[in-house]
Amino acid sequence: MYYLQGMMATYLVNALRNFRRDKGNTLIHITGLALGLSTCMIIGLYLYSELSYDRFFDKADRIVRVNFKGSVNQGTMDEANVMPPVARTLVRDYPEVQMATRLTEGPKLIIKYKDKTFEEYKFVGVDSNFFQVFSLHMLEGSPSSALNQPGQVVITRDMARKYFGTEDPLGKPLHVVAWKRDFTVSGIIDNIPQESHFHFDFFASLDTGGDQASNSWMTSGYFTYLVLQPGYDYKRLEAKLPQVVQKYIGPQLLAGMGMSLDEFRRRGNNIGLYLQKLTDIHLHSTCTNDMEPAGDIRYLYMSGAIGVFMLLIACINFINLSTAGASKRAKEVGVRKVLGSRRGALIQQFLTESVLLSFVSLILSLLIVILVLPWFNQLADKHLTLLFMGKGWFIIGFLIFGLITGVLAGLYPAFFLSSFKPVSVLKGNFNWTGKSLNLRSSLVVFQFFISILLIVCTTVVYQQLHYIQHKKLGYDRSQVMILPETWILGSKAEVFNQRVTEDTRVASVTFSDYLPAGPSDGNNFFISPETNDHQMVKSLRYDVDYNYIPTLGMEIASGRNFERGYATDSTGVIINETAARVLGMEKNPIGQVITHSDNDNTKYRLHVIGVVKDFHFRSMHELITPLVMSLTGKPGTMIIKIKTKDVHGLVTDMTKWWNGLTGDAPFTYTFLDEQFNNTYRSELKTEWVLGLFAGLTIFVACLGLFGLATFTAEQRKKEIGIRKVLGASVSGLVTLLSKDFLRLVAIAFILAVPLAWYLMHKWLQDYEYRIGLGAGVFIFAALITIVLTLITVGGKSVRAALANPVNSLRAE
Repeated sequence: MYYLQGMMATYLVNALRNFRRDKGNTLIHITGLALGLSTCMIIGLYLYSELSYDRFFDKADRIVRVNFKGSVNQGTMDEANVMPPVARTLVRDYPEVQMATRLTEGPKLIIKYKDKTFEEYKFVGVDSNFFQVFSLHMLEGSPSSALNQPGQVVITRDMARKYFGTEDPLGKPLHVVAWKRDFTVSGIIDNIPQESHFHFDFFASLDTGGDQASNSWMTSGYFTYLVLQPGYDYKRLEAKLPQVVQKYIGPQLLAGMGMSLDEFRRRGNNIGLYLQKLTDIHLHSTCTNDMEPAGDIRYLYMSGAIGVFMLLIACINFINLSTAGASKRAKEVGVRKVLGSRRGALIQQFLTESVLLSFVSLILSLLIVILVLPWFNQLADKHLTLLFMGKGWFIIGFLIFGLITGVLAGLYPAFFLSSFKPVSVLKGNFNWTGKSLNLRSSLVVFQFFISILLIVCTTVVYQQLHYIQHKKLGYDRSQVMILPETWILGSKAEVFNQRVTEDTRVASVTFSDYLPAGPSDGNNFFISPETNDHQMVKSLRYDVDYNYIPTLGMEIASGRNFERGYATDSTGVIINETAARVLGMEKNPIGQVITHSDNDNTKYRLHVIGVVKDFHFRSMHELITPLVMSLTGKPGTMIIKIKTKDVHGLVTDMTKWWNGLTGDAPFTYTFLDEQFNNTYRSELKTEWVLGLFAGLTIFVACLGLFGLATFTAEQRKKEIGIRKVLGASVSGLVTLLSKDFLRLVAIAFILAVPLAWYLMHKWLQDYEYRIGLGAGVFIFAALITIVLTLITVGGKSVRAALANPVNSLRAE
């Protein structure tokens, strides 16, 4: 025991002595490994958060969501909400469904309590058993009875503090201005964790009125969740859902559209239901109307791969830097062997140094994570923490991880350094073998390979998102102000409209709840040419007024806009170019009649008065689909095209006008370009996150190049001295030392390009509107890699070329 302790003490003393002797190399060792480990830790926290979504619910492994899918005349539907009777029907007809609950989103609301008035947009209606399905932490009230009466509402802890301060909220009324009714607070839940696919602040009981008790299978709007029996495979229930469609949707389809389900399908159409595991919603959902933007499992694969590459590159750097200084340790090894040191003891010495450096780097990486994590959370819109640092399992895992990293990173250098032959070393004949050189070259090729791959991927992601941001959309989103709550003004809306319209800073005003970007009303509107009822087309309907098209800068391709002088425009519609093409009217659409049937099978004749040029009203992930614009005079969202740089002054005046007309609702506004950018907010954040990780990985890879450059310069210093004596120039010597690295860049480029092209080609397929993968992006990646190589290697090469040849030749 004492012997082992003495040996370890000796190893540690020798390690510290070597670190002090070669401070620069030691600092690079620690910095590179610390950056690699801290990046891996942050990526690990990020992946853990993304993979944890909805898993905190007690019944998470038994909950599935019912989604709706269908296709009508090549128009597809993939929606996260379904028909009102789905929940009770599945509970009644299938015993494997133990419980079902529903959630339906509400509009933005103005809510008052005494003298406090706030605008809220996280208000939903839920079934009475909602908190029995979703085990959110109830601070006050009972999960089983908090919503069993009409007019009850459960609020979050933050809302309780916001509205009631130190008062007890239970039993207090919250007044919803638009609905002119009170909701009684019956429970308080803790704030919903970030790792949930929904985040709402008000959960109100679904009343007996409205369509919540409807038997209609032709309308939707309810997010429906099922709790299955323990251990039951949800795919077995999913296989039975076509029976539900046949039994319940079929008869109503026949009554509403005049055709049977079989005939509907024979015409190439289809509708159905499918199930999705609760824990799959965040990362695997393809629905177009999810409550919140979903994540993307592919970005997690990319992040995880970067984390693995980062750790590998950090270890490769460690190997390169350790063996780069081998010539400095060669005589030490020779002397030790002559004095009787065994190879095993030398291996233990070098592994001790490696593990010690690993633990120092690991501690430094923890400090980096603690300092950087708040900034990273802001960048990625996350709430990652290191609260588990004080737990026993973390401390043990931390120590094991440091030990394994140190051993893996130092294993090859330890065996390599301990293999030196003392006779050759002490005579000064020490040199590298071809095998060692090939290994080093292979490691550096791997670093270049990863660097080129990351540069290509991050460049393509940036170019695609930049393309989305700047693509012509078919409408003008600049200087368009959105006032979403003008309906609250009621009869005073026209007064406010007149004041805004008459202001010289305003170009145009229109009213519509339908917007081409951001939150918008939406509906499925089935139309067909009057001459061919069988050619049914799924479209989206926009309810607009006379000024909608000019205010948003859209263009009429043929026909005309709605005009007040035409009384028949009440039954007129404007369709987009895609609708005209799908309906077979692209040659002469003006004056043709299309028909629409409602749920009561009442058929409406609508005549086409104009065709608007196609514009993007959905994400770039989707193709432009058929669109129908109809005329409506209902006040709703106010859309204002402004023509002034004095936006602040205009907003100030509009706030005064608003407050003079209503005392209940605060003046709120946003801009259309902000709403457009919010559509891609999560993708933009992911771009920044991936770019950050990739940049750090490339930086750490450059440290490895520095290690190999150090080794090369050290090994060839006598050759460089001789060449200088014989008249070689500094530039010629730098070229001589750099060309080997450029050859490795070329090899890595040839290996990386096919994989990079395949990965980015697959990623771009998710966008219907995307950039092309030309040669430019690969040339750019190669140039960046060459420049980084020359900067990293060139500095060391120049230093070696400028060295005094007398010093390198003195030994000769």
